[in-house]
Amino acid sequence: MAVDLRRTRSLMAAAVLAAAALSACGGADADQAAAPVTSSTAPSSAAPTSAVPPIKGKLRGYGTVRQLSEAADLVVRGEVEAAGFRVDEVLRATTGSTVRAGARITLASLPSGVPDSAHMSTLEAGQVVVLYLAKDPTAPTFRTLSGDFGVFDVSGTGAEAIAVTRSQAMAVSGLLTEDPAASGHGFRTTLGQLRTVAAQVG
Repeated sequence: MAVDLRRTRSLMAAAVLAAAALSACGGADADQAAAPVTSSTAPSSAAPTSAVPPIKGKLRGYGTVRQLSEAADLVVRGEVEAAGFRVDEVLRATTGSTVRAGARITLASLPSGVPDSAHMSTLEAGQVVVLYLAKDPTAPTFRTLSGDFGVFDVSGTGAEAIAVTRSQAMAVSGLLTEDPAASGHGFRTTLGQLRTVAAQVG
């Protein structure tokens, strides 16, 4: 009986040691699988960028009407037409601009590949708007600054006409200073105030 007990204890000890050894091996394999790739096998950061399609950055956000006015090559009020945009008033134009009231300009869409472009509205014939525009350096076209950031829908007439940002999320939050409480809720002002800010920028 004593011999059998010793034999049993020996077998149990051997089994425990074998299980511990297997567990250690399995743990090492698991650690290797989960370990980060070392720098010797990781893709080189110096690899040519031509191998990866370029990703265009997100659009710049604007916090105030003043920032929009300063960045724009052209700030105009007018009506969207089927074949372009009729300028009824130029609120601001950079030096050398030939755009005057009564002119018709061509609007271009955002460049393809800009992630935010999928969330932008479209300008449709008959809409009366104030647009903050950037001129294309290689073509006689204009593009709204950061998509919907550069679009104010206008209703009414005269200086008291109401101007409302096209988007609530992609919108300024103030005229001259940002209002964190208004962020993400759109911005409402008057055409007269847009004119005043554009004139201050010069």
